[in-house]
Amino acid sequence: MLPVKIVADPVGVLSLLVAIGGGICLGTVSGLVPGLHANTLALLLAATAGSVPGPRVYVGAAMLAAGVTHTFLDVVPALSLGVPDPAMAAGALPSHRLVIEGRGREALRLSALGSAGAVVLAVPLAVPVTWLMVRLYPLVTAHLSLVLGGIAVLLVFTESRWTARGGAVVSLAASGGLGLLALDLPVTGALPVADVLVPVFSGLFGAPVLLAAIEGEGVPPQADPSVTASRRTIALLTTVGTCCGAVVGYLPGVSSAVAATLALGLTTQHGPRAFVVTTSGVNTATAVFALFALIVFGDPRTGVLVALNRANVPLALPSLLAAVAIAGVVAAILVPVLGDRYLRTVGQLDPARLSVGTLVGLVGLSALFAGPMGIGIFGAATLVGHLPPITGCRRATLMGVLLLPLAL
Repeated sequence: MLPVKIVADPVGVLSLLVAIGGGICLGTVSGLVPGLHANTLALLLAATAGSVPGPRVYVGAAMLAAGVTHTFLDVVPALSLGVPDPAMAAGALPSHRLVIEGRGREALRLSALGSAGAVVLAVPLAVPVTWLMVRLYPLVTAHLSLVLGGIAVLLVFTESRWTARGGAVVSLAASGGLGLLALDLPVTGALPVADVLVPVFSGLFGAPVLLAAIEGEGVPPQADPSVTASRRTIALLTTVGTCCGAVVGYLPGVSSAVAATLALGLTTQHGPRAFVVTTSGVNTATAVFALFALIVFGDPRTGVLVALNRANVPLALPSLLAAVAIAGVVAAILVPVLGDRYLRTVGQLDPARLSVGTLVGLVGLSALFAGPMGIGIFGAATLVGHLPPITGCRRATLMGVLLLPLAL
């Protein structure tokens, strides 16, 4: 029997850990800054990858670590900013309803549990799911328009009232029209990488919430962080979120919010806690499944993986999965540690000034990444983003901005 010798390169391992640590720092920044996404930072990294010392796999590990960390920490500004007046709680975002009830710290922990559980489940599930998708993928791609159209129909008919269903149709059509007009515009910003999605998503999902919060009372005092949902419920929702993450990881145009909305619309689990756990699970699981989709099909499904492709990063699965796992552990700790402080700090600030200041920041980011045209796109997206609260449908219908152009 031949002896087996395991050879470890201490310098290489240390360099990889340093790269992952840098990615975690970038993901923390992008997660905590509203309007900034890890995709954008990853594209910037890709543009400068040639000047980064060391093998390209370290750049890829940093990108993936940033992307995973972002999926954990983006819940923090989502909870803390744009909290409406308590009288408007019924129409608020699910996460904001928990903050209004004083359960924001619990929501942070629910999100961390959903994301961490998704990492644990997605890594072993990725192999059989990828095996299945290899066999189904030709059928799906051949009928992609029908698949995306079916998802749009489900978004409409899982609304609880006919008026909301009508609003969902209008929201899907208007956001889809915005996507057809804006996504292929030749935007240029002040940075080496232009990104039209910054003004599009900031306007659709960020600005309307912030404008509604100008008259709000801000973040009220938050109660203890104890999680009131049962372990069984959290495990079930995390599993649902992870399975939905597989769909998002392989299908273009389907976002985490769309997948979570459909999953909860088709199950008996409802309420803001269920939405927070499921959405967080989908968001993080997507990063894992999309990595396997890139390796098998050569088709990047997320902005981070597009950047990975552009930087010609070798798809060394052990190193890249190590980045995902380490970032997941660290980010799960950072969510309650930084999130509690974030909530407390925001609660001490004037809500009107905070909302206006954040809006100005979103306009600035739109100009930075898409130039003067980006400001116009941001304004148009903001108008479209008001349709769901006006018509009573869910904001996930705004993902028509990607669904319609891809379906056509």
